[in-house]
Amino acid sequence: MENINFKHSIIFFNFCILISPLNLMLNFEPVIFCLFLILILGISHGALDNIKGKKLLKLFGYKKTMSFYITYILISLLIITFWLIFPNTVLLLFLIVAAYHFGKEDTVFSFRRKFFVSEFLFFLKGSTVIVAPLLLKRDETNAIFRILNFNVFEAGFFSNEFLITFLCLGFLSSLYISKRENINLKGVMIMDFFSLIILNLFLSPVLAFTLYFCFLHSIRHSISLIFELDNSFNPGLKKFITKAIPLTFTTAIIFSFAIYFLNNFYKLDEAIYKVIFIGLASLTFPHILLEYFLEKNEKRT
Repeated sequence: MENINFKHSIIFFNFCILISPLNLMLNFEPVIFCLFLILILGISHGALDNIKGKKLLKLFGYKKTMSFYITYILISLLIITFWLIFPNTVLLLFLIVAAYHFGKEDTVFSFRRKFFVSEFLFFLKGSTVIVAPLLLKRDETNAIFRILNFNVFEAGFFSNEFLITFLCLGFLSSLYISKRENINLKGVMIMDFFSLIILNLFLSPVLAFTLYFCFLHSIRHSISLIFELDNSFNPGLKKFITKAIPLTFTTAIIFSFAIYFLNNFYKLDEAIYKVIFIGLASLTFPHILLEYFLEKNEKRT
């Protein structure tokens, strides 16, 4: 896995360099293309949550899998409801949780320190995903946030100096997390950081996030799932695709219906932005909770 993750980071880093001139050739925001990638590649890395849910229920002694689906859907619906009522609070919470999730899941080796220390370092590392577009494409990023009824980052508190400091802390946390690892794993952390900088320096915020989310975060997580299903890559990949298709397809249908409905009230691009980010938030919270409880309870057994 170490060698695969190292090669993956090299490929993604070079991909970012090659794709960076793309924004100069585009006269439009490829938001539909971003939606397509997220539905096909991004969502699929959580499409085995039903299998993990069954595993968690078994650890708790429950046999009825329907309780997992009901709980998962209820959490998603609650996130959407709370977003509509308290958009600033929910989106800020989502960004904090997402930063922690990105930092932890993109760390390709085990790292544990004292209580809250490792969690805080993961948050700093993952915060680069949010801070980089705010620093490098502030106006475009805040324009997307306004569509989502979110204006927290327009406050004077989030100055360029603050964002630069946070970005530096994100890089230093990556170095600290990998300080005891070999050169390949250090290289993974460094290349991933600068890949994000390159993407957000040259591309629009939504395209930069989509490429990171689909081709680094999601593919990396999917690779780990493939090897969990089978020790060999090719058989594991076939099993992963077979098991991931049902929930990926179902989610794509729900997202498509949501866009069709919202397009009656908003412009198409605005409807897609809302579905992408509110939809991802509604899936991210139960996904992270599932990963957390599964990890904690597996350690006890």
